[in-house]
Amino acid sequence: MDRFHQLTAFVAVADAGGFSAAARRTGDAQSVISKAVSALERRLGVQLLNRSTRSVTLTEHGKTYYERMKALLEDMAQTDGELVTSTLELSGPVRIASSATFGRLHVLPLIPKLLALHPKLRLDVNLSDSVQDLLAGGVDLAIRISPALSPDAVVKRVTSTSLVCVGSQRYFEQYGIPNTPEELVNHNCIVFNGVEDWAFKGPQGRFSVRVNGNLSSNTVETILSAVQAGVGIGMFHRASLAGELRDADVVTVLDDFIGENRDISLVWPNRKYISARVRQVTDFFASALADI
Repeated sequence: MDRFHQLTAFVAVADAGGFSAAARRTGDAQSVISKAVSALERRLGVQLLNRSTRSVTLTEHGKTYYERMKALLEDMAQTDGELVTSTLELSGPVRIASSATFGRLHVLPLIPKLLALHPKLRLDVNLSDSVQDLLAGGVDLAIRISPALSPDAVVKRVTSTSLVCVGSQRYFEQYGIPNTPEELVNHNCIVFNGVEDWAFKGPQGRFSVRVNGNLSSNTVETILSAVQAGVGIGMFHRASLAGELRDADVVTVLDDFIGENRDISLVWPNRKYISARVRQVTDFFASALADI
């Protein structure tokens, strides 16, 4: 009996919680599954499963072996799938999530090219500034700036963008230009997503200034519109401004005090297996977004 069959039988039993359930999943006879697992235990010289009339559970050795072998079998399946699909045209659904403004400026313009390359893909693009659970939302790929991540998320850094503090000429003509971050406490600062502590750097290192104002919002578009209308000062990722920084009425301030960058990353949810089409879509965006 070959080792691969022994491994798949053992993992099937561990996943299903019993020999009969594993037999139903694999289509093998229960006796075949049982013999394969017993042969594996004899070859390794350790007991992997605790067997009783009511249940089958992993031993301590079994738990360790299961975790390693489960990952190995999933990697093998993924590699097989990638080799097969590499010779085929990409097809099927891919759900993509991005923050609203960044997505409008940098992701949406790439969608026609991606679909031209792979017309059988079915893309579902979700743009939102709210933080969502990728798994719960069925997201295959998220494009994020400095994302908050679970420890098991898969992250591929693409590039980075700096922070920038911005106001309009009209606002500064009326209220003056802040020369130091500390002077922001005397200005109307427009707050995004409740972030009232703005980060800066100085001769003594990094520090933050707590700001406040008469407007806050959970969307970058709202903050930007208010800044352009002369309502107050906003803090943005430079990548979220694009053409606005070429507008003579939009002015950056405190540039010498802003030293932090934010990574722009491609994020896969907490999944062991990632399909070949999602990997290839990821590679497309990794290349296309690298120079923004």
